[in-house]
Amino acid sequence: MKNKTKFILFIVVAILLVLFSSLTSIVAFVTDYQWFNELGYTDTFLKKLTTQVSIGVPLFLVLFFSIYFYFISSKRNYYKEAKINPPKSGERNLNIALGIGSALVSILISITFAGGLWLNILQFINSSKFGLKDPIFNNDVGLYIFKIPLFKEIISLVLFLLFVLAVSTVVFYLLLFSIRKPNIKRPENVLDMNKFKNKQTIKDIIKKDIFKRAVFKIGVFGFIGFVIIGLNYYLNTFDLLYSPRGVAYGASFTDINITLWQYRIMAILSLISAFTILYGSYKRKLKTALSGPVLLITIGILGTVAGGLVQQFIVEPDEISKESEYIGYNIDMTQEAYSLKDVKEKEFPVEQNLTKEDIINNEETIENIRINDYQPLNQVYNELQGIRYYYKFNGVDTDRYMIDGKYTQVFLSAREMDVSKLKTKTWINQHLKYTHGYGFVLSPVNSVAPNGQPNLLVNSIPPVTSTDLKIERPEIYFGEMTENYAVINSDEPEFDYPKGSDNEEVFYEGTAGISLGGINRVLYAIKEANLKLLISSNINNDSRIIINRNIKERVEKIAPFLEYDDDPYIVANQDDGKLYWMIDAYTSTSNFPYSQPFSEKSATNYIRNSVKVVVDAYNGDTDFYVFDENDPMIKTYEKIFPDLFKSSNEMPKGIFSHIRYPENLFSIQSKIYETYHMENPVVFYNSEDVWNIGQEIYMGEEQPIKPNYKMFKLPEEEDVEFLLTVPYTPATKPNMTSLFVARNDGEDYGKLYLYRFPKGITVNGPMLVESKINQDSDISPQLTLWSQEGSNVLRGNIMTIPIENSLLYVEPVYIQAANENNIPEMKRVIVAYKDQIVMEKDLDTALSKIFGDINKEENKDGVVTDVEDEEKTDQEKPVEGLDNIVKEANELFNKAKKASQNGDWAKYGEYIEELESVLNKLNQNLGSDEPKEESPSEDVE
Repeated sequence: MKNKTKFILFIVVAILLVLFSSLTSIVAFVTDYQWFNELGYTDTFLKKLTTQVSIGVPLFLVLFFSIYFYFISSKRNYYKEAKINPPKSGERNLNIALGIGSALVSILISITFAGGLWLNILQFINSSKFGLKDPIFNNDVGLYIFKIPLFKEIISLVLFLLFVLAVSTVVFYLLLFSIRKPNIKRPENVLDMNKFKNKQTIKDIIKKDIFKRAVFKIGVFGFIGFVIIGLNYYLNTFDLLYSPRGVAYGASFTDINITLWQYRIMAILSLISAFTILYGSYKRKLKTALSGPVLLITIGILGTVAGGLVQQFIVEPDEISKESEYIGYNIDMTQEAYSLKDVKEKEFPVEQNLTKEDIINNEETIENIRINDYQPLNQVYNELQGIRYYYKFNGVDTDRYMIDGKYTQVFLSAREMDVSKLKTKTWINQHLKYTHGYGFVLSPVNSVAPNGQPNLLVNSIPPVTSTDLKIERPEIYFGEMTENYAVINSDEPEFDYPKGSDNEEVFYEGTAGISLGGINRVLYAIKEANLKLLISSNINNDSRIIINRNIKERVEKIAPFLEYDDDPYIVANQDDGKLYWMIDAYTSTSNFPYSQPFSEKSATNYIRNSVKVVVDAYNGDTDFYVFDENDPMIKTYEKIFPDLFKSSNEMPKGIFSHIRYPENLFSIQSKIYETYHMENPVVFYNSEDVWNIGQEIYMGEEQPIKPNYKMFKLPEEEDVEFLLTVPYTPATKPNMTSLFVARNDGEDYGKLYLYRFPKGITVNGPMLVESKINQDSDISPQLTLWSQEGSNVLRGNIMTIPIENSLLYVEPVYIQAANENNIPEMKRVIVAYKDQIVMEKDLDTALSKIFGDINKEENKDGVVTDVEDEEKTDQEKPVEGLDNIVKEANELFNKAKKASQNGDWAKYGEYIEELESVLNKLNQNLGSDEPKEESPSEDVE
């Protein structure tokens, strides 16, 4: 009875220890289930668990009983061969040890297989066909993406299991021999005794009788192992589709004619080796057993040497003819993998014949030319609109909105709460009080205030706007910077926004959060490792906890099998006045045959922007919308997780109108297209028409141009569009060859165009324009002057704007003081057209200087006419003599230079303003149709 009580007590203690050691995991599971249930993705959460259990448990049982039976039967056979009858008292302990060992091996294999490969297994079961076959083996691409990776993982696990069993078998027999020695009967007569001592040693008995079976069992493992190795060599033939050996990624001449046959021969030799090992172990002939593996190794070495010789002496001397076929495969499959097959190439006749009327008639394009930049704008937003030290604008996004009836490109950024900046970092402040950010800032891309700072159409707290933009729910509980949990509906009112010297407070009215009533309070205190959640008197039965508020971590937790863009952007839905985050998600793989990986650091060679994720900034609702129904990878995921994905048609219209072609994806495509626009293998091999993404001088450094969102009319369209573009130049040359464009609006979303420029003329590339700016006799000295001690000149992105059949180049210039209050201010706009380059205060003035006055008004008959300002400036008054103007300009320049040397920047600014006015007079005088007469006073002088 006492033994039974002790046993029960032991079991109870063991269970308690297991539960205590697993407490964190149990809490994590329960709280994760509650969170997924809150979002409506319970099936997605349970899919992993149910798959792991349905595969792992049966696999564990099969492995456990098979391995346990194997060792028990081996033990019995050993006892029979050794002619021993072991005591029963020790057998139970040995059997328990065998059971534990079998269980450990089975658990390890089962957890690795079901735990780590559950998604691979589901992909295998639910795989979708690509409808595209590889050019060598004629298999559907889906085989390489959804099936072969699982086969390889299974092979690795089986080989590992066989290795463990083989080693365990040796250890097991050595252990048995040490604790259960063979029972060798001593002979009765002296003659037999001498024979026993001299010839039949215990070692001979062990070698001949006892370990004969053990050696054969190891041979069986070797047999199975080499059969598996043969299968692996067969699968390795498909890996040639990713070979880097040739001039293009994928199987090359040498791979197909040498390495492929090497793998096939080695697969056959592996099967032969399996039989030689089995036979040799049975006959206990080591040479026979090793003959197959030795031959296998020999063929492997000879194949590698032969491949190198063929590559060097047959392929390289005649590389074009030998490799052209495989280069063609690489070009075709790479274009497929990066969605570059559907790029529509069109001619853009660069005529450079713009007139003032063209500028006026393209008002919508002109009004959306960007003269602000992300980098300085982010600093300006934080300095001027941060309001309090705990608010932060994490980044600036660009989008387009209908504002007062006009389709307008804008910059905007969300004002988030950064609790790490709080002066008093108490638990209540960080989790109950300062729970959310507030509102956003929005400014048009094309205008600045007189002081050089952006014109804010939405600003302040609460949000203020003079436009028709609708902002009804500005609170941001979910964002890029919300790293901590928040407790809402507690007895402590939340800080909403600052109001003068006081603070406005509020209680959360949304649907987010998990109840902290009952046992949940204990669970979340354990999960967050904070006792205050359990003991705080501010938390009541109506309180809820909001977790996983960082939008990137949120979506990754829901769907970790997708890759996510690193630049989420805020959307103000004009239908409901709420704020939402948009995150682009990608399906990708490194197993697409013959496709070139997009970088040296990543093996990824297939990518699709198949999903757009929308996160409600107030309620945290997270929706996954499928935008590429033709992507086989997302089709497979839709089968696996039917409750997760929604059709793009279900996205609310107020959000749908703000979808953008992802900048990161376009960067990858444009980089690949530098080379893979060439479809002729010979041209590709010789790199005859390689392009480079255009260069620019940005913030003082030369760098490749990043894709930019712009608004203009495509040549064949009537309306302006929100477009993503990047310019191409020939390799090592500064002239521009083409413009790569991605469309964003309506049904045309995602369409890619390449506008080729005529080859017979030189079209200025961005860097060529930058060089001309540096060499301009008027602009360069002024930029140099501004760069003197006390200020920095920062040049923004250079914009290439197609208008009619011409190209216009626009670049903003910022001045930034070197002191503490160093907010950059946009002070000048440089416009380049053909051989003309001007720098003026604003875009309209610069355009007017090149094309004539573009200011206009509508007369009573509805006809648009050019008008002069009501109050004429000095340069519009009767022009003085040329000598006086030049003299005055020189004097003002010298005064400005002296003021800058003395650090008198106020006077410097005044002189520069006056100098600009005088230079305008000079320009007007030089550009007049009729010669001006000098005044009598000038004759006297």
